[in-house]
Amino acid sequence: MAVWLVRAGAHGEREDFVLSHGIASIGWENLPDVSHIDTIEALRDLYRRTYPDEKPASVANYVGQLWTFLRRIQKGDLVILPLKTRAAIAIGEVRGPYQYRLDFPSDARHTRPVEWLRTDVPRTTFDQDLLYSFGAFMTVCQIQRSNAEEKIRAVLSGKPSTSIEATRDQMEEQGDWEQVAQDEILKYVGQKFRGHDLARLVESILIAEGYQTQRSPAGPDGGVDIIAGSGPIGFYEPRLCVQVKSQDSPVDVGVLRELQGVMKSFNATHGLLVSWSGFKSSVDSEARRLFFDIRLWDAGKLVKALLENYERLPEELQAELPLKRIWTLAKEE
Repeated sequence: MAVWLVRAGAHGEREDFVLSHGIASIGWENLPDVSHIDTIEALRDLYRRTYPDEKPASVANYVGQLWTFLRRIQKGDLVILPLKTRAAIAIGEVRGPYQYRLDFPSDARHTRPVEWLRTDVPRTTFDQDLLYSFGAFMTVCQIQRSNAEEKIRAVLSGKPSTSIEATRDQMEEQGDWEQVAQDEILKYVGQKFRGHDLARLVESILIAEGYQTQRSPAGPDGGVDIIAGSGPIGFYEPRLCVQVKSQDSPVDVGVLRELQGVMKSFNATHGLLVSWSGFKSSVDSEARRLFFDIRLWDAGKLVKALLENYERLPEELQAELPLKRIWTLAKEE
């Protein structure tokens, strides 16, 4: 069996669609049905006719990815989808051959049927060596290093992953350096700020954003870790109830409903639910209904808020979490 990375759009625009329809899907919407193609040469000829202005190097790259999706991926192989909309990884198992679906949107017609086994595995669950592989820029590629299948199946069964230090070669092959940096920050924050310390970090971010806050002491908190209000002494709206979860597993919809109930007793106008390990799928659908009342922060959104406010954080917190802004040239792919 093999492990394949199959993305769902440069910005995750197809993620919800592929997960809800049980498929892996790639773009190339102008390319017609290729199910009848049985050689890579025939696929290359069709690609050149469809995209006549593509450079030869791009043709070779894209045709290789298309051929992989069409013929190399086999039933029973694992599919990895690093999610762009949240700091999580979806893992699926291929259930059949390539299908061209005219009943799907034009950018999601090239498909493989997939049973998505997990859609909420936090990125922090995986070792850095695998995260480097997950960061490849290509839409479709094989993940071969570091006993990838063994480690991923261990994650699926709930077993801990064995840490392997990433090599310099892996780092150089990695395409998305911004994601690499964010993954390293995620790992560090996850190790440094556990339990009540994560609530302390969230409170510091809210203060940097202009809120007046009060944090519950360590121990039972009655469903609220932080209350926050706007204005000079915190009397103005929005008034927030914040619940912070640092557990190692995604939270379920019960936690969201608990926060919704507690908001009423505190006369809060809005709620913020922070879960370092993300949320189960049941939370996402209910959170959409509560869009104007409650916001969700997983590890990725928390780190994004941290980076946006870092220079306004207290010096002692910056000392605990030393970061440096680096500019680099964004070369064409």
